[in-house]
Amino acid sequence: MPVHIALLRAVNVGGTGKLTMSDLKALCEKAGFSDVKTYIQSGNVLFRSDLTAADAAKVLDKALAEIMGKAPGVMVRNRSQLEKIAKNNPFPDAKPNYLMVNFLPEKAPADALDNLVAPDGEEVHVAGHEIYVHYPNGSGRSKLKLPALKPATSRNLNTVRKLAELAAAMEDG
Repeated sequence: MPVHIALLRAVNVGGTGKLTMSDLKALCEKAGFSDVKTYIQSGNVLFRSDLTAADAAKVLDKALAEIMGKAPGVMVRNRSQLEKIAKNNPFPDAKPNYLMVNFLPEKAPADALDNLVAPDGEEVHVAGHEIYVHYPNGSGRSKLKLPALKPATSRNLNTVRKLAELAAAMEDG
């Protein structure tokens, strides 16, 4: 059974709402997913399911909406996609914790970089369903404005690599 990695948007970071990882695990199991594992308190969950990534995202988003009052947004990727995202990092000299991968529910629009405001030297690269942003001074203080990031959920490169590693362990174990 395939391993999926779900990345929840706006969970436990002051957005849609608070959700403990134990509650997330239980919710995923109730939704029919198996071998469920969570990683850090920012809405990362790995599980097995025969559903497609898109269908798994819909099931999880709907289940979350029932307990949170609205769907937060769920992006689902697999191990090889995360490995490719990490490998194709367009900013190889950036510190991994200063490089955010923004996961989008759909392919980034052609005009994704229109209206970009990067006052602190931020660098941005669009790659399909992801937008990489290098924050040379850290993302917490950044004044970056990029409307294309609104539907995205972000993970730093360290987290992307760790999630790929955890998925590999599940697949190989």
